[in-house]
Amino acid sequence: MDAYNITIVGGAGIVGREFLKILDQRQVPVARLRLLATARSAGKQLEFRGQQITIEETTPAAFTPDDHVVFLSASGSASKQYAPLAQQLGCFVVDDSSAYRQDPAVPLVIPEINPEDLEWHKGIVSQPNCTTTPMVMALNPIHKVNPLRRVIVSTYQAVAGAGGAAVDGLAAESRAALEGRHEPSGTQKREIAFNAVPQIDLFSDDGYTKEEIKMANETRKILHAPDVAVSATCVRIPTFFGHAMTVWAEFERPVAPEQARELVAAAPGVTLMDDPANEQYPTPMDAAGTDKVLVGRLRADSSNPGGITFWTVTDSIRKGAATNVVQVIEEAAKRNLIRR
Repeated sequence: MDAYNITIVGGAGIVGREFLKILDQRQVPVARLRLLATARSAGKQLEFRGQQITIEETTPAAFTPDDHVVFLSASGSASKQYAPLAQQLGCFVVDDSSAYRQDPAVPLVIPEINPEDLEWHKGIVSQPNCTTTPMVMALNPIHKVNPLRRVIVSTYQAVAGAGGAAVDGLAAESRAALEGRHEPSGTQKREIAFNAVPQIDLFSDDGYTKEEIKMANETRKILHAPDVAVSATCVRIPTFFGHAMTVWAEFERPVAPEQARELVAAAPGVTLMDDPANEQYPTPMDAAGTDKVLVGRLRADSSNPGGITFWTVTDSIRKGAATNVVQVIEEAAKRNLIRR
């Protein structure tokens, strides 16, 4: 892989910092690295490969034609402002927000599933939501041989998905709660310590949250399956890292659990951890700090003959965000889709 000039918007955030670690772990060659962030973080320094990189303020003038790759890990509004600017300069832009996920002109890519969609990018590639990624990676190997018809999913999402402040907030709330005090950090819709909050993002008119709607729409786009029925309930729980979910899936033809296990176990990026007799199944602690989608408790759906249900966990900051972006860059480079 060639060495590219890489610029990260949101370089001071939890995903931006993890992105730097993964670049190093995967030995991705980098010619020049720039970190952009808000004025509050500008001037701070982060270390990368033995060098101190000074964070710059993100402004429209901060982008140049020398930025081969731009990774946007900020708000949707920031992506809407800066992605087109970088695109016009010829940069290869990967956006981690929801700003472009449903734009028909922007590929939404998980390299293990739909890398060929990179071929029609027009300068911007979108990164899926951190809950969508593990679900579709577990479903895709079955979907390829037996098309998916319907999915019901309930998530149990770690606070890291809401950023570094939410991680600190859970720690502070937990300490207070153990001393008998209720001190909401304000990082979630409700106090999160020793609690479960069934709201992530804002509610829409149909009673679903935007997070739940994202899961439905992104699943259809990534799998090229516009008619799949999806109903999601997304819940924030007091774990630090590792999003978990329970998935009920129905396919065009009945699928036996044994066949599903065989297909899932062979899927790239997915690890089957499913031995009920020995109480073997994945937990958020197992996923934290890894790039794997872990699947367990795969069994027949007792309410829907021919369907299956399973439990899956992944690290939302790694494969759910930063690792997938690095893989997108690697795949695009392999296909000669990044301007030199």
